[in-house]
Amino acid sequence: MTVYDELVACGLIAQVTDEKEIKELVNTGKAVFYIGFDPTADSLHVGHFMALCLMKRLQMAGNKPIALIGGGTAYIGDPSGRTDMRSMMTPETIQHNVDCFKKQMSRFIDFSEGKALLVNNADWLMDLNYIDVLREVGPHFSVNRMLTAECYKQRMEKGLSFLEFNYMIMQSYDFYALFQKYGCNMQFGGDDQWSNMLGGTELIRRKLGKDAYAMTITLLLNSEGKKMGKTQSGAVWLDPQKTSPFDFYQYWRNVADADVLKCIRMLTFLPLEEIDKMDGWEGSQLNEAKDILAYELTKLVHGEQEAVKARESSKALFSGGGNADNMPTFVLSDNDFENESIDIISILMLSGLVPSRSEGRRAVEQGGVSVDGEKITDIKAVFAKEAFSDGIVVKRGKKNFKKITLD
Repeated sequence: MTVYDELVACGLIAQVTDEKEIKELVNTGKAVFYIGFDPTADSLHVGHFMALCLMKRLQMAGNKPIALIGGGTAYIGDPSGRTDMRSMMTPETIQHNVDCFKKQMSRFIDFSEGKALLVNNADWLMDLNYIDVLREVGPHFSVNRMLTAECYKQRMEKGLSFLEFNYMIMQSYDFYALFQKYGCNMQFGGDDQWSNMLGGTELIRRKLGKDAYAMTITLLLNSEGKKMGKTQSGAVWLDPQKTSPFDFYQYWRNVADADVLKCIRMLTFLPLEEIDKMDGWEGSQLNEAKDILAYELTKLVHGEQEAVKARESSKALFSGGGNADNMPTFVLSDNDFENESIDIISILMLSGLVPSRSEGRRAVEQGGVSVDGEKITDIKAVFAKEAFSDGIVVKRGKKNFKKITLD
């Protein structure tokens, strides 16, 4: 199986502009490709996972990745799939986020000895003169054609600023600049970026001639990657200070049955033959598949040692075995106790498992609270102080839990 065939088999490719040429570049290790990342936070999240895994796959096959940080485009709004305009950021904040990104990306991408590049589009966009943009870039874009792009149509009813309208031009110029500076001959992006990416390919060919070597591939990053990146409680980050390795593991351990094999295929580096054997798995086997997915991705992001700890803690929580030392912990202080004891509602509130006492009472009455695996149904249940010396595991619902200990 060729490298390109493997990408297709993993479900990564949605559409391409020139499949024959793209296959040749990818399969022979001659692709110099870029994927863009917006520095809107100081950590990547799981919505970026598919792009990072793709970059790793292609680099392993001898191709050269360019991670493009949108430090320049961060100064304006991005209309793609958004209903409001992005907040503008200071240069200091952008640079801090860029530094954080590179550290996290290094878990996936080898930046040594010119094997990969991390560049910031501020390096060329900030130096552009407005008249230069109008003269050199503007003539190659049709306003009528731009307005047919889905990313703009979504914003037209609520209002599209002139700043945002320029985003396609700026992203297209990125590909042109990368082609000129680094020989970048291929770009990847989510399906919401298709119009912008085609604009980049067209700009290169218009300015440099039809023989200019520039390809476009689109991934299913919008429909799949962005869905992966959000939970009810917000983003799941790759930074262990924002999302602990245990919580990261649990996120993947709790994916829907319908998504688990798709995630294994897209995001892990297990042999495809091994994954194909899982296609018929059902019932308890799907739980095994979820454990495989969670372990492999936690190992990829946080290392094998943290993945083993997270797996052990998960077993302790759900199976009654293993080591519970690494699950999320809340520490009670002496002031939290009254007469050397504390009630279940206070435990739930203090630990953050419920937002209010009324929500805590409702959770207990509905049978959604357990302590060390035993369901608690009495809202007046209390626990002696000494019970916390070794810690107890309090669980609300299927996915929310804390190990409660003493200071």
